Amino acid sequence: MTSLPEPDDTPQPLSVGDPALGKTRLLARQCRTCIFHPGNPMHLAPGQLKQMVDDALTEGSFVICHDTLPYGDHPETRPAICRGFADRYTTWRLLAITSLFGFVEVEPPGGEFPQPPAEHR
Repeated sequence: MTSLPEPDDTPQPLSVGDPALGKTRLLARQCRTCIFHPGNPMHLAPGQLKQMVDDALTEGSFVICHDTLPYGDHPETRPAICRGFADRYTTWRLLAITSLFGFVEVEPPGGEFPQPPAEHR
């Protein structure tokens, strides 16, 4: 008697790909609480942003916008590459996507980031 395989509880990797367009989703601009905005709007622990960037650069990858994660405030939004990361860093995966497929820019969920006061610009 053969047994059925155990269900795989391993979470599937997030995909920033848009299968209908054959392109990769990239935010059109930084989200309201982008980790790259001044002032630490996400209240990251000291060194946490640097670690996230270092990990992505070491892997030749990118950061997915936290507002587009399925367990975030906007679960209806499909994962997309963080615009703050893409505007500041280049990795081999971002270069490959640019060369092979291109990006489809998507609006960030939750509205736009308010402009800082004039004295901070």
